[in-house]
Amino acid sequence: MKKLIHFFEKSIEAVNFLSPLVDFGIRLYVGMVFWRSGMVKIANMDSTIWLFANEYHVPILSPEFAAYLSTWTELIFSALLIVGFFGRFSALVLFVVNLIAMFSYPDLRDAGVEWHVVWGLLLLVTVLHGPGKISIDHFVWKQIKKRFP
Repeated sequence: MKKLIHFFEKSIEAVNFLSPLVDFGIRLYVGMVFWRSGMVKIANMDSTIWLFANEYHVPILSPEFAAYLSTWTELIFSALLIVGFFGRFSALVLFVVNLIAMFSYPDLRDAGVEWHVVWGLLLLVTVLHGPGKISIDHFVWKQIKKRFP
């Protein structure tokens, strides 16, 4: 029985060792999705503004303001998410952007919705679990705890 317990303990240690890599992988994957989206938008802002005026249905905001807000939000918060700086907040902001995208574009097909659901769930992992050990947040909190035990 002791050998079995020891085996399970070692297995759990191995899985725990991989946890920071998985946290980083999630942030990198989802962050790159939003980074690429922002880069596509900024590469041709005229087309982006046209899309916000004619395809996306964003209430209240002007198409120009919504286009720039969406673009810069995706670029800034995806970069922050990738490096793990304000990780939970960045993931939450991108989660909201993802929800808005899902509901403001009525022609989003089932496959598109499925990807948005996957991205949303992965963002929720970071919101609820935190950015993990491979992050600026982790480093900053370690320093704060050293200074203020």
